[in-house]
Amino acid sequence: MVPANEYKRKFLVVIDETEECDRALLFAAYRVKRTGGAVVLMSVVEPPEFIGLGVEEVLRVEAVEQAERNLDTRLARLRSIGDIKVESVIREGSGPEQIERVIDKDKGVAILVLAASTSPEGPGPLVLHFANRANALPIPLTIVPGHMTDEEIIAIC
Repeated sequence: MVPANEYKRKFLVVIDETEECDRALLFAAYRVKRTGGAVVLMSVVEPPEFIGLGVEEVLRVEAVEQAERNLDTRLARLRSIGDIKVESVIREGSGPEQIERVIDKDKGVAILVLAASTSPEGPGPLVLHFANRANALPIPLTIVPGHMTDEEIIAIC
């Protein structure tokens, strides 16, 4: 058996501006803290619609800058939890498609961690997409309920 501190699996967490994003991040961070490995923070920037002469490029740059700020915020959160190995990636395109590409490209990614929204409209588009395609994913999907407290998440990790 491989000692926990040598286990190299990666937990992929999609970073965005939603409240539930922090639930997925906390779950992944405490699993890595307990079992080893790394957290991969992934932000997906949707390409802007064509507006005209260079405007899309300005919008794209602004979106990438916002994604970087979101990643920085989450990196600070991870540092407050402890010494956790972290990788980050920003991709442009369709969220589900880019997530699947990262999973296919990085064989170290062993678990996709998402958190369900507490919204009455449903668990969120990524959760719905991947829950409906869970058998097509080459890795397990963990869905953290969005209503869980920090203490509840830490307790199950």
